[in-house]
Amino acid sequence: MDWLLILPVVLPVLAGLCVLFLPCLAEKKRRNLVTFVTLVVNVLALIPTLLTGETTLQLFTLSDSLPVFLHADVLGKIFACVMCFVWAAAGSYSFEYMAHEGNEKRYYALYLITLGVLMALCFSGSIVTFYMFYEAMTLLTMPLVMHSGKKDAVAAGLKYLIYSVIGASLVLLGVFILSPYVTTFSFTPGGVLDMTRVADNETLVMVTSFLMLLGFGTKAGMFPMHGWLPTAHPAAPSPASAVLSGVITKAGVLGVIRLSFSFLGAEFLRGSWVQTAFMSLALFTVFTGSLLAFKEGLLKKRLAWSSVSQVSYILFGISTLHPVGLVGALLHVICHSLIKDTLFMSAGAIILKTGKTFVKDLRGIGKQMPVVMWCFTIASLGLIGIPPCMGFVSKWYLAQGAAAMTGVPAFLNTLGPVVLLISALLTAGYLMPIVIRGFFPGHDAEKLPKLEPTYVMLVPMVLLTALMVLLGLMPNALVGLLESLAGTLM
Repeated sequence: MDWLLILPVVLPVLAGLCVLFLPCLAEKKRRNLVTFVTLVVNVLALIPTLLTGETTLQLFTLSDSLPVFLHADVLGKIFACVMCFVWAAAGSYSFEYMAHEGNEKRYYALYLITLGVLMALCFSGSIVTFYMFYEAMTLLTMPLVMHSGKKDAVAAGLKYLIYSVIGASLVLLGVFILSPYVTTFSFTPGGVLDMTRVADNETLVMVTSFLMLLGFGTKAGMFPMHGWLPTAHPAAPSPASAVLSGVITKAGVLGVIRLSFSFLGAEFLRGSWVQTAFMSLALFTVFTGSLLAFKEGLLKKRLAWSSVSQVSYILFGISTLHPVGLVGALLHVICHSLIKDTLFMSAGAIILKTGKTFVKDLRGIGKQMPVVMWCFTIASLGLIGIPPCMGFVSKWYLAQGAAAMTGVPAFLNTLGPVVLLISALLTAGYLMPIVIRGFFPGHDAEKLPKLEPTYVMLVPMVLLTALMVLLGLMPNALVGLLESLAGTLM
């Protein structure tokens, strides 16, 4: 039954090609129907893989030592579920939004093909396989950023491409340099470094490891390679912004996890200057991202700076190299994907219906679009970390992991939770004023018309919001699964 592993990869790719080339799908209703059915069927196509144990499917061989193959382990299954579900929600939301953007055929074709590549990325069994699909993902998502064709969108797309290529090049360079020091290129819990060979040139291996982590951190928006994210998000259509923040950044996170725990190995990194440097960069990004979001007046750019900060929460949890910190990081992967997609969808609905793009202009928006703003409000509370939202659970585990980690300078055990707390306060500072002014515009506010979008946009937002609260109320099963996974990776 290993061939079932290819279904979530092939189905959306074939559907995307059909949307692009079949004349019968030129009509809008047919194209939207095919896209929606494909998104739903692809979620269902994951079920056989989820219900079976670890499976492997070899695609082809570059050489005797470089097989390109898919391997469905627990980590890959978790990321595939999150990405596929959120991708489907944002795709459904886009049917109303993209009708006003134009070039829908190209958008949906690329959107579907990218989903197939993301599934292959999640199930990549080796770092070579991962790199191939990682680069393909970049090339496919760049047109989504520059979809409008406007000057700022094209510039943003090129900036996204340049940063992504530089980051991926660091990874590829690292693979070449480390090839004499590894026993295999396949991902293996505990790492694949041959420590007898590493001992002869440990400095080179350490420097290379840091550069590779920085390379994957580029897609996750970590300083100093974060510049593409606040530029790309405002330029892209809101559905694309949602998945760029909620899904594409997680590809970088998955790369960091695979590299740290299944290629280099936690034991090799723990207590090294690489761990300290990577953690310091993550904490710096958490703080500066929140601070710049607090100062930003453009709504989507504020949310983009927020993503810079919040994704680095995840990177910080990974950098603890502690089971509790890793559980917190994985919880925040799920939490951030649900929340940030909801926030960008809400922002897109506001922009579509009112044309307002600046925070200062959103006074009374809660009266005009109550369902949208309630979703925005609950998602904001989750991002701050207020119970019963899932954000509280993930940040609790991140703080616990920071306090329990070993091998780093002692001040980081305290600095980590302090930075997370300050960032949470800044998050409240840049999100809650939007909510307060939106629902309480004051007695002198003029009576504004209702501008709620249709159920096509509302249902995905409500669904993601409800799931985020539900997982916050009943996290035990998910936490148990992630604790078991963390124990395996360590």
